[in-house]
Amino acid sequence: MKDAKNKPLRLRNYSTNSENYDFLHSQQQMDGVCTRNVCNTALMFGRKTPNDPRPTEEVLRLAKEFIDEYYQSIKRFKSEQHLARWVEVEAHIEKNGNTYDLTQTELVYGAKLAWRNASRCIGRIQWSKLQVFDARFVTTASGMFEAICTHVKYATNKGNIRSAISIFPPRTDGKHDFRVWNSQILSYGGYKNEDGSITGDPLNVEFTELCTQLGWKSQKTRWDILPLVLSANGHDPEWFDFPEQMVLTVHFSHPDFDWFKELGLQWYTLPAVSGMLFDCGGLLFPAAPFNGWYMGTEIGARDLGDVQRYNMLETVALKMGLDTHNPVGLWKDRALVELNVAVLYSFQLQNITIVDHHTAAETFMKHYENEQKLRGGCPADWVWIVPPMSGSVTPVFHQEMSTYYLRPSYEYQEPAWKTHVWKKNKDRDSASRTSVRKPKRKFRFKEIARAVKFTSKLFGKALSKRIKATILYATETGKSEMYAKQLCEIFGHTFNAQVYCMDDYDIIDIEHEALVLVVTSTFGNGDPPENGEKFAKTLYAMKTSGATTGAAQSSQGSLNRSLSFMRMNSQTDVGTPNTPPAASVAAGQQCSWSNSDIMSENDMGALSNVRFAVFSLGSSAYPNFCAFGKYVDTLLSELGGERLVDLTCGDELAGQEQQFNLWAKEVFTLGCETFCLDDDAAMREATAALKAEGVPKSVDVKLVPAPSATADDEGLARAHNKKVYSVPIVASINLHGEKANRWTQQVIVDITKCGEQLKYEPGDHFAVIPANQEELVKGVISKLIAVDDPDKPVKIMVMKETQTPNGTLRLWEEHKRLPSNTIRQLLTRYCDITTPPTPNFLRLLSAHAGDNTQKERLDQLASDAHEYEEWKHQHYPHLLEVLEEFPSVELEPALLLSQLPLLQSRIYSISSSPAAQPGELHLTVAVVIYRSENGKGPTHYGVCSNFLRDLKKGDLLQCFVRSAQSFHLPSDESVPIVLVGPGTGVAPFRGFWQHRLHSINNKKETFGEMSLFFGCRTRTLDLYGQEKEQMRQAGVLTQIHLALSREQGVPKTYVQDQLVEEGKELVRQLVYDCGHFYVCGDCTMAECVFQRLKTIFLQHSKMNKQEVENYMIQMRDENRYHEDIFGITLRTEEIHRQSRETARKVSGSLAKVRELRSLPLSQSLSGAISKLE
Repeated sequence: MKDAKNKPLRLRNYSTNSENYDFLHSQQQMDGVCTRNVCNTALMFGRKTPNDPRPTEEVLRLAKEFIDEYYQSIKRFKSEQHLARWVEVEAHIEKNGNTYDLTQTELVYGAKLAWRNASRCIGRIQWSKLQVFDARFVTTASGMFEAICTHVKYATNKGNIRSAISIFPPRTDGKHDFRVWNSQILSYGGYKNEDGSITGDPLNVEFTELCTQLGWKSQKTRWDILPLVLSANGHDPEWFDFPEQMVLTVHFSHPDFDWFKELGLQWYTLPAVSGMLFDCGGLLFPAAPFNGWYMGTEIGARDLGDVQRYNMLETVALKMGLDTHNPVGLWKDRALVELNVAVLYSFQLQNITIVDHHTAAETFMKHYENEQKLRGGCPADWVWIVPPMSGSVTPVFHQEMSTYYLRPSYEYQEPAWKTHVWKKNKDRDSASRTSVRKPKRKFRFKEIARAVKFTSKLFGKALSKRIKATILYATETGKSEMYAKQLCEIFGHTFNAQVYCMDDYDIIDIEHEALVLVVTSTFGNGDPPENGEKFAKTLYAMKTSGATTGAAQSSQGSLNRSLSFMRMNSQTDVGTPNTPPAASVAAGQQCSWSNSDIMSENDMGALSNVRFAVFSLGSSAYPNFCAFGKYVDTLLSELGGERLVDLTCGDELAGQEQQFNLWAKEVFTLGCETFCLDDDAAMREATAALKAEGVPKSVDVKLVPAPSATADDEGLARAHNKKVYSVPIVASINLHGEKANRWTQQVIVDITKCGEQLKYEPGDHFAVIPANQEELVKGVISKLIAVDDPDKPVKIMVMKETQTPNGTLRLWEEHKRLPSNTIRQLLTRYCDITTPPTPNFLRLLSAHAGDNTQKERLDQLASDAHEYEEWKHQHYPHLLEVLEEFPSVELEPALLLSQLPLLQSRIYSISSSPAAQPGELHLTVAVVIYRSENGKGPTHYGVCSNFLRDLKKGDLLQCFVRSAQSFHLPSDESVPIVLVGPGTGVAPFRGFWQHRLHSINNKKETFGEMSLFFGCRTRTLDLYGQEKEQMRQAGVLTQIHLALSREQGVPKTYVQDQLVEEGKELVRQLVYDCGHFYVCGDCTMAECVFQRLKTIFLQHSKMNKQEVENYMIQMRDENRYHEDIFGITLRTEEIHRQSRETARKVSGSLAKVRELRSLPLSQSLSGAISKLE
């Protein structure tokens, strides 16, 4: 028998004369319903799950099978995580007898797989789009009722039906079950009349009598929605009237027969099965109501057409004028067709989701073929799959199928009223169990809602937090993290909101998320932030191969293709990211309610059940503005995700904070509407949190004495969430000479004591954590109040509120990022006091301004984006200048320190080679000094460049290395290399040529050409001129091209001009010899070089325009076009003009928001947002 079980089953399709083999049946875990001599698959309830709890041994076996299957599905079978999870599960089962807790991800996976395994369901092609509501926290019948109401609202979705399941606590000892006594959540009552006839649905006569005995009062019409009868934790049942407004109903009419309306036929739109049991991982969930959408024949052929149901065939036939006494005229068939036509027509007339049986059959065959490829089989019960009418004209009729049973599964069970052990009247005759007691009162929706809120203020929050909102961020400076945490606070009012850095997020979980919100910045000219690289690679691997494993993530080629794809997508308008040629799903495609789409497999990507929204931070000064955010938004869509809102980009040059506030409002509102949380009481709290007027209070933060100051290494590592190293300065030299009035500093540090910790390659970056100028810090301290001793160690304490069953708990906690230190040191090394304050910070200053005129001005700057940008552009003020402009502001140091942004590290290209200078690391730094107000204002100093300039030999520098894998030298040293780097853009190339010299001196290999294009204003500013000449003489640099833009007597020339002069040679090196091209400098220069190179290829190669575009992408894919972009100039008229235009748009939107704030509180937030739109 074992061999027979493992033998593949040959299944034939008699329509196509094709065959396939089912191997999956060998994994069946349950016996079928047939005996050796009798086939029982046509029985309605052939298999039922017993009402008893499972033995511990069986739970252990089934749990092991499920946990193994789950980890195999995510390709982590026998991993440390898998083994640790099984140890945890096994220990829990052995301790508690026959139960354990599935993780939420396991529960979601199991519920979807159970639908996939359901042999009787024809609509399984959509199995991965099941929305799982985790209701295992519910403890009462009223809690069950509210959960089901939320489920129904979500699933009904104003007619755009969505599949969903609500899973209540599992069975323990069999005496404390949670049960939904209704076989379906929505059903019509049935009443037996004195003459034996039945009013309503004959199927529900027995259950209707039970409801009546429980105390339910009905209207005794044909269309009475039965109450929900629920029992929790083994208690006696309670009944609940369904809110009428929650039941979406279709009244039937016919496209050709006007009389059809007069029949008064109708039906509810949500088919929700509630009497079945969910079997998953050895656990049994007796209450797990789920829904899909209707296939037309379920209503037209079965509910309305069956003799034992509403039996409408003869009535319709007579209305059609058919002879019902002559079966040869096929009156039943003709009436049945028109009845089904009316059902489909009426649903579509009201834009309600429904599918016809032909489309359902065709899509099932697609699913069947897919499952043969993916799993080696598909359990299918032919008796149920073939539609109840027109069977032989559907493709499923001609397909042989095999019925077998896999776990997880949905199983039949005995109705609750037949097995329930009543807690009261226990002495009643067991034979008269249906003669149940009447409760003292009935429960209606509003009463239950009031009772729940009265008994527990937190119940509504606990209920809504079934919906998980996952917030992902990637950041270089910490701003995206700050916004992500603000978003988490907002969504935490109505969702189970959790925030993760992309680097810490297990992407395996993304397929099972309900709502994903992404807040991310872009590094350089289109690259992901360092803590977003792994996420970028894996997301791209999911798109190209469906892989989410480490093998896919480790592919450098995959990352390179990912980055070129990312930049290609960045060259578009905000909200409409390009779709690459390989894409098969249109970005931003909206769900359709049509028959063909509801059963379509076109949108069945890995993330087909995920709703998402992306907020991307960047600077419009860069050509690849917000490229990483656009990239993530596009890929999430192409993987099947559904956008809540279009991509929104926040420009750091204009109104970024205001753009985020607008986006957060919109995405929160739509998120609540999508998951039917829009009428929850917590909506008001979240709306209040969204108001821009909210500012922190002094009472929420304080300073307390600290025993000592935290060491710089430890404190800065905590603040920056990175391992920070202290290295001594060897030298800091002005490359233009000590007497020059310009500074380009060569900084040399000793890294010998750091060993492998600061290991680097030429092309990598060196991050320096700077210090603010002493005079600036001293000035800020002088403007604060209540400063006893700025050099005394203190600890920042923040008030944190935690919701508990007993109310709000307020506790003082230490600031998470700022360590114990003196006020002076915190302002010097940890807080950014040079960047112009944000509108939110100005709002804080306004709250502490004593002068009304100054207060009004601060409010104006905080609320008017255009005015703010004008003020910032004109003055570009640091904190001390702002406090001097508004002297009536009085701030305590605790509040200021807690609200200032972190002083960010500055990143420089390393200009040395570890092989040529072992134990040393060199930087080439342009020292920034400028005057604000168009050269007429006070002098401002670049924080880090001046900090490095002033360092002396032996001083310690706090730092870390950032790898730049896409800017390393090619592994094949024989290929040509072209280097383009004006000014300090030459920095990484110095490391390149030093590394090449070391290789030439130590290897007897052939090295390719290395050409350098360098630009500066005059010859006196030619950085490393002598060293470059030495490299040329040594054969390291084959060509050196110098472009001078301000040299007297020499035509103005830029590096891109010299590239054109060497066009033919560049084509030879880069096209025919497959060389590498490196660009380092500001983004404007880099974009000019990129465009000029395309022109060169077009002029000197045989490629046409499209071929050139493709070749540029190919160079990126092959990691032969390298960019290291830095240090843009913000103070150009073009950039200022862009920022002002954006600010005007933001100001207009904010004005509308302010108008909306005057609306009555009773108006819904969704209505207000619709007005905004």
